[in-house]
Parts: sequence; C-alpha cells; structure tokens
Amino acid sequence: MTDEIHSLATLTDTGLDALLKRALRITLITGTLASLILWKAAGWRNAAMLATGMAISAASICEWRRLVRVINYHFDRASREQKPPPRDTVLAAVFFLLRLAIFAGAIYGSLKCFRGSVVALLCGLGLAVLAMLWEAVRLLRD
Repeated sequence: MTDEIHSLATLTDTGLDALLKRALRITLITGTLASLILWKAAGWRNAAMLATGMAISAASICEWRRLVRVINYHFDRASREQKPPPRDTVLAAVFFLLRLAIFAGAIYGSLKCFRGSVVALLCGLGLAVLAMLWEAVRLLRD
C-alpha cells in the first residue's frame, strides 16, 4: 500500500471553482455545437429544445458554484474571520429554492412553444451531468 494522497483529497476551494468553470465551459461548447448540428439535421425545433436544456444545465452549474462559495464560507472558520460573507448569500438561498420552479417553467414553456423532441431536451439537461462526470474522471486520473 502506498502513502500517496489522492488529488481528490487535496482539492481546494479554488480547485473546485476551476473544476466547475471547466464543466460550465464544456456544457456551453458541447451544447452549442450539438444544437447547430441538430438544427441542420433535424430542424430548428429540436435544436431549440437542446439549447433550452443546455441553458438550464449551464444555469445549474452557475448555481452550484454560488452555493459552493456560500457553503465553504460558512464551514471555514478562518475565512469568516478574515473576509466578509459573500454578497450573494441571500440570493443563493432564494434562487436555490426558486430554481426548480423557474426551470420547470422553462421546460414547460419550451415544450409548448417549440414542440420539438423531448429527447433533445433531455440530452440538453444531461449535459451538466456529463460535464461533471468528465471533470471527475479527469480529476481521478491525476
């Protein structure tokens, strides 16, 4: 057995923030490219559904980043003594609670307005999960 410390155990707050930024970038790039390809292959309705799912996925990652900052601030006692609380603490809590209703409305609206494929919407919604899995595997390989 080796005494190596895994890179996952040494993940810092800035490292986690960088991981979430990379996942956001992956989500936006793959979603945009897939929407453009789907637009050409299956029409604008399906591309719009995929783009809606991608936007919800990207907004979810942004929300995770905000929540991570707030939670890390409250768990790190030394940080509380040195820095003021994040300005968006209340906003993070409120938006976390409203997020599901807002995203449900966006999903309902896209289904009613675009009338595209539900599968395209689900693929867009899954982009955040795939980006996070990609980043987790990449982190575990290091």
